[in-house]
Amino acid sequence: MIKRKLMEDIRKHLAKPEITLIVGPRQAGKTTIMKALEEELKRKGERTLYLNLDIEHDKEHFHSQTSLLRRIELEFGKNKGYVFIDEIQRKEDAGLFLKGIYDMNFPYKFIVSGSGSVELKERIHESLVGRKRVFELLTLSFDEFINYKTGYKYEERLADFFEIEKTKAFTLFEEYMNFGGYPRITLEEELSEKLSLMNEIYQSYIERDIYYLLKIQKLPEFSKLVKFLADSVGKTINLSEISTTIGVSLKTLKEYLWYLEKTFIVSKITPFFRNLRKELSKSPVYYFYDIGLRNFSIGEFGKVRDYSFIFKNFVYLVLLEKIKNTAFQIHFWRTKDKAEIDFVLDTGVSLLPVEVKYKRLKNPEIPRALRSFMERYNPPEALIVNLSLYEKSLINNTEVITIPFYKLIDYRLQTVI
Repeated sequence: MIKRKLMEDIRKHLAKPEITLIVGPRQAGKTTIMKALEEELKRKGERTLYLNLDIEHDKEHFHSQTSLLRRIELEFGKNKGYVFIDEIQRKEDAGLFLKGIYDMNFPYKFIVSGSGSVELKERIHESLVGRKRVFELLTLSFDEFINYKTGYKYEERLADFFEIEKTKAFTLFEEYMNFGGYPRITLEEELSEKLSLMNEIYQSYIERDIYYLLKIQKLPEFSKLVKFLADSVGKTINLSEISTTIGVSLKTLKEYLWYLEKTFIVSKITPFFRNLRKELSKSPVYYFYDIGLRNFSIGEFGKVRDYSFIFKNFVYLVLLEKIKNTAFQIHFWRTKDKAEIDFVLDTGVSLLPVEVKYKRLKNPEIPRALRSFMERYNPPEALIVNLSLYEKSLINNTEVITIPFYKLIDYRLQTVI
């Protein structure tokens, strides 16, 4: 089993009365985590019940709250027990359904999983305010991928591994940049099987989440949008241009983009600005939650030609994981005279600009745009993420850290809070 960092947080929450809600994209490993938790509880002598709404026999117990409670009581009586419910998005009005049961104060702990479509159709978050904690399980992060691939020998020393085993480490890095982090694809060795699995994941998403659950009729146009975004990773986009290109109205386009965000396919970042006259305030940038899915959608799965923009996507995913449970938000910076910073982490009080270079730098290269940003906003630190160089320098009051991507994993954001 691939170790997931989120597992320990979920494990700790089992002692809490609130519903443990695990959400994320299809095939990210939600069911694997649920099954592993159930096995741990069984070994401790705890009572458990596992129900999956993809299974017809289990689904019949969800016709009403009473029928589900009768099934649970058959297993536990009035005693404490752990109820696992997989694929909750199959249940109409799932949020209200679970809220009603939770408010009855039975001694049952619920651990529930569902895809991003839960947020779209059942509005489970609004219905369960104060009654749940949400855990987002995405596809494998880079360190989860590398630790699995190296047999967990260097869990606390990944930076050392990259510096000593340079060739092997970079080969694994390129594998991740080509195939992404879906667990099943990581576990598969054969290229043909990886391709077949990714096709299955993509088609399942289109056919189940997009067509069946969301009732989107224009599937060719939706697929065109995914391809357009895949080809535009890290670039500002013009919504009017996209709507014309793929042949849908602006209103429909915005709905499709919202669906893609809420089903954990793409993530939107907006411009950072303080000066409306000089800085862009519109035109978002999109990145993919999984690089392999991005590559597959435009025919580059396992055969990436240009790593520069994918490297930006990679850095974005590392930063996204870092800002969990912090006040930071991720933006980008563009001025009207075309100065650009890839990412700006903003707490409202403190700023951290991050520039990304897919290069093996030998000496620090501080771009003019970064100098301009530092002069304007005087951040305490600035990062230049590259392939190999680690070096620090001081420019005015800003410490500029040129940092390899593998050291970024251990970089602590607290230094600029």
